[in-house]
Amino acid sequence: MFNASPDLRTQLESFPPLHPSANPRGGRTVPLQAVLLTDAELDHTLGLLLLREGRGLELHATEAVRDTLDDGTSLLRTLQAYCPVQWRPVIPEADVPLADGLSYRAFDVPTTKLARFGPGTDKGRVVGYRLTDQGSGQTLVYLPSVQDLAAVREQLDDCACLLVDGTCWRDDELIRLGLAGKTARDMGHQPIDGPDGSLAQLARLPIERMIYTHINNTNPILLEDSAERLILERHGMEVAMDGLELRM
Repeated sequence: MFNASPDLRTQLESFPPLHPSANPRGGRTVPLQAVLLTDAELDHTLGLLLLREGRGLELHATEAVRDTLDDGTSLLRTLQAYCPVQWRPVIPEADVPLADGLSYRAFDVPTTKLARFGPGTDKGRVVGYRLTDQGSGQTLVYLPSVQDLAAVREQLDDCACLLVDGTCWRDDELIRLGLAGKTARDMGHQPIDGPDGSLAQLARLPIERMIYTHINNTNPILLEDSAERLILERHGMEVAMDGLELRM
């Protein structure tokens, strides 16, 4: 599982392969091998606490993310009070095998976003993942938080599918709506629209499927009949939805 959002329980309930099953040693367990974190943001980590009643949790995270969860938010120390946590250090550019013939390679995603916890100066504060199926050789890139696509452009080479940051349509979206005093970029996200937005950069790349994810509820692309959604579809872009399944 990539990240553990606060609605993790709903995600598990809606996906039968992850429904709790009988454990030969007693009790019921969720058939989840590991959680891979892209960063230490609360909306990506609070769901970890919902996994506290298991017999243990394998957590893949960079040292910078682990330090934030341990010394900054104290979330990791809270989780460890309930269940054993096995930390697997995420080292950018290292290939890591997973189950069922899958492997991943993480890569650093530079950001100037101010950290709420800790100094926020270490590399590895935000990462993306290249997930590869060793059988087919196809690769999926998971990039839910990116401030500047140009900085990670080479990581998108040869991928068959890209799940990419679609937080805001406009850079000043939340300011216009009076919901925040920060731009999308201030919060670590490249907006979709504009000459230097993600759509302008992605539309010319030869990637078979490109899907926007991590979408804020203020973003008009969530509306199927919106002008912004039509623009995406004209460029061959997709919008992630609950229950979306991808086969590699």
